[in-house]
Amino acid sequence: MIERPFWISRLEKAWQAAPIVWLAGVRRVGKTTLVKSLGEDHVLYLNCDLPVVEELIAQPEIFFKNCDRKIIVFDEVHQLRDPSRILKIGADQFPHLKIVATGSSTLAATKKFKDTLTGRKRNVHLTPVLFDELASFNNASIDKRLFHGGLPQALFSSSKEPEFYREWTDSFFVRDVQKLFAFRNPEKFTSLFEYVLRQSGGLFETAKTASALGISRATVDAHLLAMAITKTVTLVRPFFGGGQKEITKMPKIYAFDTGFVSFSRGWDPLRPGDRGPLWEHIVLEYLQAYAYDHDIQYWRDTAGREIDFVIQRNRDSVDAIECKWDPKQFDVSSLKEFRSYYPGGNNYLICPDAGAGYEKEIKGLKVFVVNPRQWLDKFARR
Repeated sequence: MIERPFWISRLEKAWQAAPIVWLAGVRRVGKTTLVKSLGEDHVLYLNCDLPVVEELIAQPEIFFKNCDRKIIVFDEVHQLRDPSRILKIGADQFPHLKIVATGSSTLAATKKFKDTLTGRKRNVHLTPVLFDELASFNNASIDKRLFHGGLPQALFSSSKEPEFYREWTDSFFVRDVQKLFAFRNPEKFTSLFEYVLRQSGGLFETAKTASALGISRATVDAHLLAMAITKTVTLVRPFFGGGQKEITKMPKIYAFDTGFVSFSRGWDPLRPGDRGPLWEHIVLEYLQAYAYDHDIQYWRDTAGREIDFVIQRNRDSVDAIECKWDPKQFDVSSLKEFRSYYPGGNNYLICPDAGAGYEKEIKGLKVFVVNPRQWLDKFARR
C-alpha cells in the first residue's frame, strides 16, 4: 500500500471541522486506495456500486448504531437512492463517527442530493500524484510524471499505453458525465474535452471555442461546467485591481493531467519545448493541494505580459509565481510590470531542479528560485 501522509493529514484536518469529508477527484486518481489505507481495523468500506449496500443501510439509524468502526467510507456515494439523507443522519445522530463520501464530482452535481449538508462536511480534492510524492511511486522521474501523467495506474506502467487514455475518456463520459448531467450527445462533449486538452494552459474564449467546434455557446458553457464540477478542468481566473490595461474576465484553462495533455497533442516522445507547458500543470496541481484555502489566479495585461499564477495573501501582499523548466529561460519583464501595480509580496520562480533553493536579485527584484517543496516551506512560514 502506497503511503500518502499529506492526503491522510488533509482528511484528519477536515474531520476536525466537520464529521463528513467529501473526497472528490477524477476517476482512478486513487480515492479508493487512499481511504482503504486508513486501516482495516478502523474503516468500514462500502462500495455503493453494489446493490447489497442499499439493503445494508435501508434502516440508517440501526446501521450507524451497530457500526463498530471509527470511520465509514461510502465510495461512489452518488449511486445510492438518497445519499444526502444517509449522510445527514450519520452526521447529526452519530457525531462520534468519521464519514468519508467519495465521488468524481461535487456533492451538488446530482439531483439525488436534496440537501448539500451545509455545515456538516468539508471538501478535499485529491489531485494526481504530486511532485513530492514521486519517491513513493517507485521513485518515478519527473519526466515520467510529465509524460505518463499522475494517475497511479499510468504512473506505475512501464510504457505509455494509448488504450488506457482512450478507455478512461470513454468511462469518464458514461459513468460520470452522462449519469450526472444527462447530456445526450457524447460527440459534442468529447470534441470539447479533446479541444480543452489541446488548448490546456492557454486562455479560453467561449465564442471562439463554439465557432471552432460548431456547437452553441450554451452547450460549451454547460459542458465546461460539467468538466469543472468533475475536476477534469480548472479555470484559473484573472487577478486584477482596477488597472485599465489588465485582463479582467478571460480565464485560463488547465486540463487535469499531463499524461492526457501530452497524449492528446501527440507528444511522444517529449521534446525539450514540451516540458515547460506540462511543468506549469504540475505546479498548479501542487498549489491546489497545498494552498487549497486560497484563490489561485493569473495576471495578464493587454500587451501580453503575464504572471503564471498569483496568490493574494492579503490586501497589501500578492505573491507572484512563475513556472520554468529551466530557470535560465526566465524573463523578468512581466514581473517588473506586475510589481509596478502591486509592489508587496514574494516573487517565486518554481523549477523542478533548483538545487537547495536560492534567492537572487534580477533588475532590482528579489526572486526566490525554488522547487515546489521549497516554495511550500516559504509559503507556510509567512
